[in-house]
Amino acid sequence: MTGLMITRTFSSLFCITISLFHSDFLHAGIPTPPMVWEDFDPDAGDFKEEIIYEKTVKGIYEKHAYISAYVNEVEVRVFCKYAVKEGSKNVPGLMNTHGWMGGPSIDKQYVNDGWAVISHDYSGLTKRPHHTKYPPELGHGHMDAKEKGYTLIYDKMPDGSQTTDPKATSHYLWNAIQRRVLSYLLTQKEVDPSRIGAKGYSYGGTIMWNLAMDKRVKAVVAYFGIGWINYYRDRAIWKFDQPQKEIPQTPGQKLFLTGLAPQAHAPYIQAASLWLNGSNDHHGGHERGCDTFKDFKPGVPWDFAVQARGHHNTEKLGDNCKVWLEKHVRGDSHFWPARPTSEIKLGQDGVPELHLSPASSEKIKEVQVYQCLKTANNIARFWRDVESRPEGNQWIAKLPVLNTKDYLFSYANIRYENNIVISSDFEAVIPSDLGQAVATDQPSEELPGGASLWKDAAPAEGVGGIEGFRPLNKHHGTSSSQFGDPKWKAPKGANLEFMFYCTQPQSLTLSTNTRHASDIEITASNDWQSMILSPGLLTNVHGSKLKDWSEVGTISLKPKSGADITKVVFANFKWKKD
Repeated sequence: MTGLMITRTFSSLFCITISLFHSDFLHAGIPTPPMVWEDFDPDAGDFKEEIIYEKTVKGIYEKHAYISAYVNEVEVRVFCKYAVKEGSKNVPGLMNTHGWMGGPSIDKQYVNDGWAVISHDYSGLTKRPHHTKYPPELGHGHMDAKEKGYTLIYDKMPDGSQTTDPKATSHYLWNAIQRRVLSYLLTQKEVDPSRIGAKGYSYGGTIMWNLAMDKRVKAVVAYFGIGWINYYRDRAIWKFDQPQKEIPQTPGQKLFLTGLAPQAHAPYIQAASLWLNGSNDHHGGHERGCDTFKDFKPGVPWDFAVQARGHHNTEKLGDNCKVWLEKHVRGDSHFWPARPTSEIKLGQDGVPELHLSPASSEKIKEVQVYQCLKTANNIARFWRDVESRPEGNQWIAKLPVLNTKDYLFSYANIRYENNIVISSDFEAVIPSDLGQAVATDQPSEELPGGASLWKDAAPAEGVGGIEGFRPLNKHHGTSSSQFGDPKWKAPKGANLEFMFYCTQPQSLTLSTNTRHASDIEITASNDWQSMILSPGLLTNVHGSKLKDWSEVGTISLKPKSGADITKVVFANFKWKKD
């Protein structure tokens, strides 16, 4: 049968099965991921491979090619990159999936380690010389759809009506293309089809969970994306809101959440699944992401690690991805511990404590406990480092609170000798519900200044032995959410004071999560200098002034054009009343 005949046969079957799907869906009320995907055949149709680049350099063979994917009776030309060591045979295959608005890239580390790596474009951005070509019928696949006169489709159709067909969504389209690229990877002569893994970054992590349901995949690693965005983040419905928001789901949201959202796939996942996240990342909720694994089938390996105060970064989570894929795809005999157990209890003095029982304690290199007070919005939380003490095979950490009737959150990161990091379960309690809880914490106008509390920062010392921190990112500067912690929140009417040390003048911008900002001039001196900022110095794009520093939870320091913020050392942030 020719490729064209296969495509036509597939199209005819699709028309029949989609009609049956609609009938089943309307009868059952809600779809599940297996229902959505039961009639999709990623192997159907000719690939029509068109190689546009092919070269071997320093022993690495690489090719770039367009292949055909068939989605909803329509052909899409998908741009792919593939690389492998020259002369390889029966090597493990790895899909490397980019994030939102990203493009295909080969992770050379894995190629050098003996993997065959493929990466494909699903964003369809036409500003690149080579990109996936969506026909007009599937124009909503372009991530810059609005610029092209299309609309991305999730729970609503372009005309504003509720989505009734899961296969009409952009999310379905991107997942279908990924399944097709997997089929293409399996046809490469160097690849062992029984050893396939995948890792996805950002939105690439979001679509990993559908791929983890594919029997051809042994293991996946999802960075950040894990769902809980549609309805939950979009409507700011936080799990620990007091009181809980009562916002009904629309029919389109119900459809998306039950049939397409990453978390809906959990009961049907077969691949070993690892999630790596930042506690303050905007992809779904930290605590809801952890809850996803409660729905996994027994026997399916899973784990997660969450970088405290991490946004879209996981650089402190060790070699997790590499070890996980080598263990579950290549079959390497790497050590991986069992899950820890944890619980928040009241100590004998009434102060809450985290009791942590990690596995394989003899292999532990470091334990770090974190706590957060009150904040329901996971993106806006500030996680404090908390000291812990070992007692036998347990670690115990005091968790002082300001108010025993507010939520207290805690978890721990456990680093093992082979440089993997495991996070404990996310614990959330109202201390007064545990018994005679005692509030021992006190507000402070002196803010902690450690580099670990600022993003992309390192400890530094200026003249006179004053310890501070230095931003490391020349382009994006640094930020900290410690100002939202109830302990260090600004008192009404206070000004912000801090010290800085710099021997060359720099022009910076200080901004807040309330979208107020002010340009600040760092003057040169061989001594430490101080700056005091009243809230009225900061304005938003509409010209409105910041009313009070107590409204602020996060402060960012960024360089203006031509400035080098890495030459500035900051220290001793505090709230100062007149």
